[in-house]
Amino acid sequence: MLRAVIWGVTGYAGRELARILLGHPEVELAAAVSREPPSHHLAGVHPSFAALPGASRVPLLPADPAPDLTGIDVVFFALPHGASAVPAAAALEAGCRVVDLGADFRLRDPAVYEQWYGIRHPVPHLLEEAVYGLPEWTSRLYGGQDPLPQARLVAAPGCYPTGALLALLPLAAAGLVDPDSIVIDSKSGTSGAGRWPGDAFTFSEVDGSVRAYKVASHRHTPEIEQALGMAGCSGPVSFTPHLIPMSRGILTTAYARLAGGMNIEAGARAAAEAFAEAYAAAPFVHAAPPGAQPETAWVRGSNHAFYQVTADPRTGRLVITTAIDNLGKGAAGQAVQCMNRMFGLPETAGLDHGGLTP
Repeated sequence: MLRAVIWGVTGYAGRELARILLGHPEVELAAAVSREPPSHHLAGVHPSFAALPGASRVPLLPADPAPDLTGIDVVFFALPHGASAVPAAAALEAGCRVVDLGADFRLRDPAVYEQWYGIRHPVPHLLEEAVYGLPEWTSRLYGGQDPLPQARLVAAPGCYPTGALLALLPLAAAGLVDPDSIVIDSKSGTSGAGRWPGDAFTFSEVDGSVRAYKVASHRHTPEIEQALGMAGCSGPVSFTPHLIPMSRGILTTAYARLAGGMNIEAGARAAAEAFAEAYAAAPFVHAAPPGAQPETAWVRGSNHAFYQVTADPRTGRLVITTAIDNLGKGAAGQAVQCMNRMFGLPETAGLDHGGLTP
């Protein structure tokens, strides 16, 4: 059994991570860490875990002083940006492997991190080592050999980038997309803003309304551009997120023109082949049924993703839609998927359940 610690367990992503790990057949959740623990054990802060075996035995430890990580195999960090870098470095020094669900290790260039997050990176020497943990693409993004089994430090992708990259990387890797033509429209449930996001995310503010936010300035933009660049498709993307009145899920629609003036019919066939090849062995990524478009209800509470590729002959564009759960494949589920690969476990361990519908 692997011994795991979750650092930052009171938020939505940390809670989802605890739920998954408590049911994982190969993991013992040894402890959880919180800045100001509201209880002495996990079930005390998340009453919904009361019936789960072992939840009341998982101690909830303060972050200061730093907990003893002796004998711990992997530490998950589910903290806001800027908060995980220093304790993650300490966990590595203690001999643990680290999976960070936050933004601190996703960008390779510390200057880009400072530009988009407004703070200097406290441990920039670790950025080059961090593996960008989109498991369906790690082998191809890193030259053909999967770096996850040897990785000490894994940066789990952001929720919006996950949906966008699952849609665009098959085209980018096959050289099918014009890099200057990419437009991404994503719609997310309110849990993506975190558990304490402020008054703008209360029920009265979001119910019955949809709004765009951080237009042309969202911090996930450089992450999307970086991963596409790793696949050979360098260029700026237009990314606009929207908030919709539901608790969880992300629906992404990506638009792109074909590279080199390729005929749309030929491009559509090539795109279909590229997606089929990219996800043939991916246990969590599925094509939507013919004629159907992905729905967030299909993936709620799971680590699964669905996609559909549509050719638009009138505009000469491909339109790709994806649906993920922002707390599942967009956060905690994907982090566990990375851990499974890191330790040589079956990739689906602890994650082999479908979406909750209705």
